[in-house]
Amino acid sequence: MMGYAAVALVALLIVLIVRKLWEVLKIVVLRPYAITKTFEKQGIRGPPYKLLYGCLDEVKKMKKLANEKVLDTNCNDITSRVLPHYHKWFSEFGDTLLYWYGTQPRITITNPELAKQILSNKFGFYVKPKTRPILRNLIGDGLVFAEGLDWVRHRRVLNPAFSIDKLKIMTKKMAECTISMLDEWKILAGLTEEQRIKIEMNANFQKLTADIIAHTAFGSSYVEGKEVFKALKELQTCCVASDTDIFIPGSQYLPTPSNLQTWKLSRKLKNSLKVIIESRLSAKAATDGHYGDDLLGIMIESSVAEADGDSKVTPKLNMKEIMENCKSFFFAGHETTSSLLTWSVFLLSTHPEWHEKLREEVLKECGMGIPDADMLSKLKFVNMFLLEVLRLYCPVIMLIRKAPEDMKLGNLMIPKETCLTIPFVKIHRSKEYWGEDANEFKPLRFANGVSKAGKHPNALLAFSIGPRVCIGQNFAMLEAKTVVALILQRFSLSLSPEYKHAPIDHVTLHPQYGLPIIVKSLLR
Repeated sequence: MMGYAAVALVALLIVLIVRKLWEVLKIVVLRPYAITKTFEKQGIRGPPYKLLYGCLDEVKKMKKLANEKVLDTNCNDITSRVLPHYHKWFSEFGDTLLYWYGTQPRITITNPELAKQILSNKFGFYVKPKTRPILRNLIGDGLVFAEGLDWVRHRRVLNPAFSIDKLKIMTKKMAECTISMLDEWKILAGLTEEQRIKIEMNANFQKLTADIIAHTAFGSSYVEGKEVFKALKELQTCCVASDTDIFIPGSQYLPTPSNLQTWKLSRKLKNSLKVIIESRLSAKAATDGHYGDDLLGIMIESSVAEADGDSKVTPKLNMKEIMENCKSFFFAGHETTSSLLTWSVFLLSTHPEWHEKLREEVLKECGMGIPDADMLSKLKFVNMFLLEVLRLYCPVIMLIRKAPEDMKLGNLMIPKETCLTIPFVKIHRSKEYWGEDANEFKPLRFANGVSKAGKHPNALLAFSIGPRVCIGQNFAMLEAKTVVALILQRFSLSLSPEYKHAPIDHVTLHPQYGLPIIVKSLLR
């Protein structure tokens, strides 16, 4: 009997191994071959698939070479630097091409109308693909990655925190944080005879926007949230380093040096957020039984209502979901806006005519006082300027969606599990949609609004569109206007001769070597 049992067990193991090998064979060989042929029949080609790696080796080599180049300061065509593989393949295969991110097939979509169909669908036909675990550790497994009814629940809880009334209140705190930074600039400039000093803007804006999101959304300060931001920056670096490495599902559980570092940083991030959340929970008595009306308070209120069985309060988030959303807003809430401010200052310093035009408008509408939301809404030129910055130097350079089933998109048949990439950096400087001057800095193209700036109403996709449009869009624009207005009241800006024009994709768009700016105080 024992002999029969052993034979049966061996046979079962063999069946399981063969089945698993067959599944692997389908993923790494048969499916890539079938998908390649499917797209070839539709006239779509791309670089060849290589076993397991797809095109990752080629992408890694091209990115390494691109990172060694420095562009002319007046060059706004940054595609060859931030997406060098796209730049090369577009010239070889056309704007719609197939490439392989490991064993994951990706189709490029550069037509705004097709991008609109992908992003505006209310029924979730195109979903967010599974991401590498390290990216979820960084951005948080909350609103950003939620799908279906879970996403609806998260969005309904979080929407009130970004209402117009809440944003108007936040403006004051945004200004206070900014003035604190500008006072430091003034002191440093005042130590010189010329009243001027060189300041590295990217680092300054990283700290400022971190301070603003900490104050406005979490009721803390940069100092209190310092450990959170420190862990996020280190995780971000790990994330970028692993982006072009092959990923094998399950490998995130192996005690490799990189995984050990990721686990350490994730624990550090979680513990730092836990302190902030528990501090708010314990402060209930001091706030008349409420947890506050900022983002954190609204999330905790819904969670506590759920725990208390309050059926009148819907929808709800549990504590784990609150933790994940805190990651999202701590990271996205400061990272994207700091990128926008960095490139805004770059373009102000290289276009003195717009520097002066915006200062005149700020002084006309705000004087030398602290601007409020109503004043900021009157800054038409500042708004046009920021939209043009977003077009040329969008903080997020690409979005990715996935077809969960075989689907029709325009004239294309998209096979199940194919990812669709929407490279903003390409669409935003397409001459087809923006004219022959697409690579030139011309804010006046937005004089009649976003929908009429290009030859397609959705040619600007900086905050995405459709149901999943960025929840923090108005927050980011209000923050950017506040900071720009306060700077222009007090300082003039010019580009340091040390600056090297080298935009780089570091999850968001960064200047690889920083942004040194000569800041001259206008106040005595």
